[in-house]
Amino acid sequence: MLLSLAQWLQTLSPEFGFFRVFQYLTFRAVMAALTALVIGLAAGPYVIRRLRELKIGQPVRGYGMETHLQKSGTPTMGGVLILLAIAVSTLLWADLGNRFVWIVLLVTLGFGAIGWVDDWRKVVHKDPEGMRSREKYFWQSVIGLLAALYLVFSISESSNLRVLELFFNWVRSGFDVNLPPKAGLLLPFIKEVSYPLGVLGFVILTYLVIVGSSNAVNLTDGLDGLAIMPVVMVGSALGVFAYVTGSAVYSRYLFFPLIPGSGELMIFCAAMAGSGLAFLWFNTHPAQVFMGDVGALALGAALGTIAVIVRQEIVLAIMGGVFVVEALSVMLQVTYFKYTKKKFGEGRRLLKMAPLHHHFEKAGWKETQVVVRFWIITMLLCLVGLSTLKLR
Repeated sequence: MLLSLAQWLQTLSPEFGFFRVFQYLTFRAVMAALTALVIGLAAGPYVIRRLRELKIGQPVRGYGMETHLQKSGTPTMGGVLILLAIAVSTLLWADLGNRFVWIVLLVTLGFGAIGWVDDWRKVVHKDPEGMRSREKYFWQSVIGLLAALYLVFSISESSNLRVLELFFNWVRSGFDVNLPPKAGLLLPFIKEVSYPLGVLGFVILTYLVIVGSSNAVNLTDGLDGLAIMPVVMVGSALGVFAYVTGSAVYSRYLFFPLIPGSGELMIFCAAMAGSGLAFLWFNTHPAQVFMGDVGALALGAALGTIAVIVRQEIVLAIMGGVFVVEALSVMLQVTYFKYTKKKFGEGRRLLKMAPLHHHFEKAGWKETQVVVRFWIITMLLCLVGLSTLKLR
């Protein structure tokens, strides 16, 4: 919005030439982060107060950690604060004609809406389970598949009409259309290697990345500040990849595929970082508010969508290693419990409790120790991911 306004003012008079600074992605990214940070810090107390007045408190599952019972009643659905800051900041500072900005924003808000319904059932209907898994995955799949079908053709085309034309050509051809190499699966640390996926492979991979990262972040969001800081770090790192893939100069120098328009996602990533830091102000131990599914599902989906656009799905798994391990810990725990119950008649557990952060709590770690150590691990993994920019 402000970019268009600045461009219009420059056409009116040479005196407005200083507005050329709005053309620089780095300037707008910094301003997007600051805007989201200010919005989050300013609106935070009001949002928390309103959630308390509406009695939107977090119910604690009866089989959860005993030490978490004291958190019962803490306002949840604080993710609306994050989404508000991201949306306003992105709309102010991003190029609203950019197709990637809109698809990431729509996916984020779509998954946020699913989380909203889930949280609403928990706090209004007093059901700790919220939306049932089957229903939740259905709507996640709908949004994930729609996003995947759009992205599979928009990676190489900047026109929405051209994307639609390619989609119909794919259908008429019997679902057999070759994609450009930059739409293949890129391997980190290896120069100019791209494994062709095909349309179907791209759609399946995109669906798995978006839905998987959404649920992985949601599973990680179990302790004060545990999920939000890794989201900030991973999102900021993905912003660097977006800047590189959107630049003809840097992408050629670093042997990355040039994806015109992807650089604008740096604005979204900056807004996500600013809003995340603002939320951490209120979410740090002892938390005044929880983000709830409305925030966790949305932020995870945003990370997954951005990673697909900049073709860094594997790097996302590296940098978001904490999210991956948390999700795997739940899957392994459930699978092993069902297997042993079927084989021995009694379910057994691999971990003291899943997700993994609760296992460490059961092992004697304090909540703050688990959180800060997971932050440190994420920081190291993000540095490993960023090293793939040059080590190829």
